[in-house]
Amino acid sequence: MTEIVNSFGGLPAEYRQAASSRIVVVPVPYDLTSTWMKGADKGPEAIIRASGTVELYDIETDSQVYLRGIFTDKPVGRGDLLPEKMVEAVRTRVAGHLANGKFVVLVGGEHSVSIGAIQAHARQFPGLSVLQLDAHADLRDEYEGSRYNHACVMARARELCPIVQVGIRSMDISEKPAMDRSRVFFAENLQDGRAWIDEVVEKLAEHVYITIDLDVFDPSIMPSTGTPEPGGLRWYDVLALMKAVCRRREVVGFDVVEMCPVENQWAPEFLAAKLIFKILTYRFGSPTG
Repeated sequence: MTEIVNSFGGLPAEYRQAASSRIVVVPVPYDLTSTWMKGADKGPEAIIRASGTVELYDIETDSQVYLRGIFTDKPVGRGDLLPEKMVEAVRTRVAGHLANGKFVVLVGGEHSVSIGAIQAHARQFPGLSVLQLDAHADLRDEYEGSRYNHACVMARARELCPIVQVGIRSMDISEKPAMDRSRVFFAENLQDGRAWIDEVVEKLAEHVYITIDLDVFDPSIMPSTGTPEPGGLRWYDVLALMKAVCRRREVVGFDVVEMCPVENQWAPEFLAAKLIFKILTYRFGSPTG
């Protein structure tokens, strides 16, 4: 397979055209508000590069979702934009694609880039709910002088629609009053079987936007994040959740964020790229061609 760095999946030309593609990948290389390890701005390029080595045929579903067409848009914004301006730029870009009937996959960048995408989807799909996979609650109303910091993404999301949080294992005490514990699935309670997946799905509305911070995974398989936390979820557990949500609800969009590439560690970047392919496969599928 020929790798095309600036095109998700390294697809043949006929399957990566803007007009004919059902799916649009929007890279957002932004890392201004990260508070520990920097480098998430390099995440989109790393994931897209790795995607060129993912096999396009999916064994599990006997399908090739790329036949739906996957167009890779140009990156959004500049790395020095204030968070409020970045949110606006992302919202505008995503809203434009939604208006054209596209299914949008946002690839970050730090988690603050998800806010604009959630805003755009909430306007397009009344009654939306947001499913968050994350190690952190991200429910601070404000952090380091901004309401659009990466630590505030779910505080902004819950202003728009109901949220369900999965994999949480780190939070500040100031976030407790804002947390609805009946809609939170803490990582420590997800280690014995998968009965919890049905509970998650039942709490979601018909239309669902999924936001995935890669630190939801255990650091043993996903060390390349800016804020790793021990005790995370495993690959097949996350896939089982994604499959259930895609089959029982209408997933209208999703993002994958917080890839912070580590030199000479390619497995995490490949994991993120394959995760995107798997979610798209569960959402759309496609004949083998």
